[in-house]
Amino acid sequence: MAHSPSSTSFDAKGCHKGTLETGDRLLADVSLPAAVIHQAPLAHNLAWMQDFASRHGAELAPHGKTTMTPALFRRQLEAGAWGITLATLPQCRAAFAEGAQRLLVANQMVGQANMAIATDLIRAGAELYVTVDSAENLDQLGAFFGAAGISLNILIEVGVEGGRCGLRDDDEVMALARRAATLPGIALAGLEGYEGVVHGDDPVAGIRRYAQRLVDGIKRLADEGLVDRDKPIVTASGSAWYDLIAEEFRDGGLEGRFTPVLRPGCYVVHDHGIYREAQAGVLSRRQDLHQGLEPALEVFAQVQSLPEPGMAIVALGKRDIGFDLAPEVLRRYREGGQASELLSVEGWQVVKQMDQHTFIQLPDSARDVRIGDVLAFGASHPCMTFDKWRQLHLIDDALRVVDTWATRF
Repeated sequence: MAHSPSSTSFDAKGCHKGTLETGDRLLADVSLPAAVIHQAPLAHNLAWMQDFASRHGAELAPHGKTTMTPALFRRQLEAGAWGITLATLPQCRAAFAEGAQRLLVANQMVGQANMAIATDLIRAGAELYVTVDSAENLDQLGAFFGAAGISLNILIEVGVEGGRCGLRDDDEVMALARRAATLPGIALAGLEGYEGVVHGDDPVAGIRRYAQRLVDGIKRLADEGLVDRDKPIVTASGSAWYDLIAEEFRDGGLEGRFTPVLRPGCYVVHDHGIYREAQAGVLSRRQDLHQGLEPALEVFAQVQSLPEPGMAIVALGKRDIGFDLAPEVLRRYREGGQASELLSVEGWQVVKQMDQHTFIQLPDSARDVRIGDVLAFGASHPCMTFDKWRQLHLIDDALRVVDTWATRF
């Protein structure tokens, strides 16, 4: 009588996709699709952004929500990052468990369950900062942390009309700061903002004005003695307009008295879409930056069907790669081939995606396509690719896996 194998007879790696099966060769030994990070551009990006922040007199607290990959957090901190930015308290707990001590939550903390997580983190030694933009939330935090006998670091969020969170009026910022000074359990550390929601006919000018508001606001708070910190924090910067924020912080007279903090996240692996376009804008504004960021994240997958002339179906779908924009076919290889043995993908175009399938329109010249051919895809907005994977591979120029990193989504 045949028996079904027990679950314990399978290695735990079988629970994940993109696993190494028979060796370390990406083109032969890894179950595809698989998400990979190229070693050389990753190292370049880590050094590039840290140097950029330092040359502008700012600290770097990369946004960890992009990758939620502790191995990358460690590399960012080793490169000189001041801390790690997160979006939620569970994300903070995951980062702290892997060694990140200074955690900046670029979001409001609501709900007593989340406050309980924050309490545990602070008691365990985390240096935690959260943002606040209302008296109601501030009072809730004061009551909870005052009763717990803990001091919570807060940053008041400065917003813009039609934007996201944050106080729209600068006088409201001052009023909230004065209220914070009266509450137990609350320590005002500075101001926080996000320029990515600044819109209008001239976003460059609008973002510069917004950054100047932050600079003026933190000086005003410090002048009134409302900040419970020797060098008050002022922080902003996503991954698209970081150059403008850095310049305004650098030129705003903050040096020596304040702690300016930049928070880009996507820079670490860059992308082949919206941030590639954004980086082109940075380089056009800053002629002194001769080399920018390099895309490091790709997803490899195989041709699974050639059902009709001019069409290839690839075993890759929306469950595997971000789809803010259609993925870009970058390169093609034979299964089992070498990294240097490139095949043409000129004229190949992704025209449709489903959960597990990508439809590629082929040019007439594509006559050598085989079932099993391996394609490298680039994606836009790396956050939306990372969160589809529980592990990613670090690969070298020969397309060999040199390490495998877990994510913590």
